[in-house]
Amino acid sequence: MEKEFFKDFDFKGFWSECSYSARDYIGDIPDDEMIDSVEKELGYKLPGSYIQLMKSQNGGLANKSIFPTNEANSWADDHVAITGIMGIGRERIYSLCGERGSKFMIDEWGYPAIGVYFADCPSAGHDMVLFDYSNCGKDGEPEIVHVDQENDFKKTFLAKDFETFVKNLKAEEEFETE
Repeated sequence: MEKEFFKDFDFKGFWSECSYSARDYIGDIPDDEMIDSVEKELGYKLPGSYIQLMKSQNGGLANKSIFPTNEANSWADDHVAITGIMGIGRERIYSLCGERGSKFMIDEWGYPAIGVYFADCPSAGHDMVLFDYSNCGKDGEPEIVHVDQENDFKKTFLAKDFETFVKNLKAEEEFETE
């Protein structure tokens, strides 16, 4: 039996329902064939929690887009911000194998080839969030790190896994009042 992720987590209001999200991020729900194909193309086994979430909505802009950090980066002193989470597929500009997907960030922007870039940031490519397979190998459970292109591709650890990352994203208003 597959592990169940996001138990007791309410996704109400998590995703933005704007037309930009629908046009550039949200793809068709991936079937097993698409998932296998994308994993082969990228060379990594995608995390189960990510696949489970993409089977409910395959990518999109997140209303909860702030992840608190203990160290400064080119975006802010105490957090990173994401724009959207890329879906599994090729058809959307911002999907894992899309026009501005993970391989594009590695091949065109020079990001380190140590995993799969799955979330873009408001800096328009100058920082990204990554499934980092450095410590677990291509089939393991990747850590979530922020990679800062503006700071020699400095890595900042964010979360031990994708589920923890998603559960700790905050809405801007919520973050500012803490």
